[in-house]
Amino acid sequence: MKKICLFGAGKSATVLMDYLHELSATKGWVISIADQDMAQIQAKLPSGSPIIAQAINIHDADARAALISEHEVIISLMPPTLHALVAKDCLTLRKHLLTASYVDDGLRSMRDAIAEAGLLFLCEMGLDPGIDHMSAMQLIDGIHAQGGIINRFHSHCGGLVAPESDDNPWHYKISWNPRNVVNAGKAGAVYQADGAVVEKSYTALFAEAGSVHIPSIGELAYYPNRDSLSYMPLYRLEDCQDFLRTTLRYPAYCKGWNAIVQLQLADDQITYTFTQTTVRDFVQQHLLKHQLEWLWKDLLRDAELGLLLDYLGLMSDTIIPMQAGTAADVLQWLLETRLVLHPSDKDMIVMLHEIVYTLNGQHKQIQSSLVVKGTDALRTAMAKTVGLPLGIAAKLLIENTIQLRGLQIPTPPEIYTPVLAELDTMGICFQELRMNN
Repeated sequence: MKKICLFGAGKSATVLMDYLHELSATKGWVISIADQDMAQIQAKLPSGSPIIAQAINIHDADARAALISEHEVIISLMPPTLHALVAKDCLTLRKHLLTASYVDDGLRSMRDAIAEAGLLFLCEMGLDPGIDHMSAMQLIDGIHAQGGIINRFHSHCGGLVAPESDDNPWHYKISWNPRNVVNAGKAGAVYQADGAVVEKSYTALFAEAGSVHIPSIGELAYYPNRDSLSYMPLYRLEDCQDFLRTTLRYPAYCKGWNAIVQLQLADDQITYTFTQTTVRDFVQQHLLKHQLEWLWKDLLRDAELGLLLDYLGLMSDTIIPMQAGTAADVLQWLLETRLVLHPSDKDMIVMLHEIVYTLNGQHKQIQSSLVVKGTDALRTAMAKTVGLPLGIAAKLLIENTIQLRGLQIPTPPEIYTPVLAELDTMGICFQELRMNN
């Protein structure tokens, strides 16, 4: 009997749960979904679904191990900090593991043991990272197979609000973990440009945002992702002169978020005490503590910035509904209340690969773009593009179509070819524009 267990039934799990329901209903496979919130699981499953819902405290080692031991393949959509708990059990109990999160040092330390156990631990198998790796490698491998030399590789991806649901000056609504939105960019970024390494600090990241034109969408802004350089050897592009991975937003967002960064409103180091404190009073207290009153006044002279900051409620007399917290906690609460996806709203995923290469002495360019819209605030484009690659990979692994083992990300053709082919049948497909320069 084929058995799959999913840990985590949050925002990104909805469409994956639909996919697993279909596998269970059509193939008779045993599918379990585990989360601390049983009601959340049940609310997302159709009535009469054969899927087994399991309420579990992920920190309960005995319950966690017992559940993992009963299944062949484990999918983890838990927060990245909790993957280690699941991963260690999977290694001990000899179970395959799939996640959408980045490979971290903990998993790297298990690399040899994973290979020796004959297991597949497939990470970065969501959207970004995930679909970006697979679609990029399909292009890169195709160019290399022809003898082409890639000189420039830029990959952009962003989770945005669909135009028909765009009704706020930030042109953004939250479709994934809001804390990740607050923390975006804090590590700064490093990438390659004109053959030289470029480092950007957190304070410069949004201030120096670039721009790109997306077919059917128009002008978007981008800021560099963390460490682009580490992907150059993974993509076999060590000699590429320009290599950059970025996050896409609308220009107003980057302008507004730059103000948030300069005002240190995403700081999570200093804890404040709130006693019927309004947001307006907190902001003034925060600005005074950091000696930033002058900057606040200066920023508000810009009408667009004033509108953006006011829309978040930073000048409101709303009482902060917590007894204590950091500026980042207050900011997250404001984002969750002011930039919320309403039930009928649609989000949108946009991805663009830009590749410049030389083939037979000719300079050529490829622009490969992906646009996916959600159905509503529950079955979002983010949930589709994060969850479906995981579900497809789990199915292909159990059916032995994927035979690769060890600690992997989806850059080998053994993984990306069948996964991209199935995604294409679901409408998640790229449009290519090829040009001679």
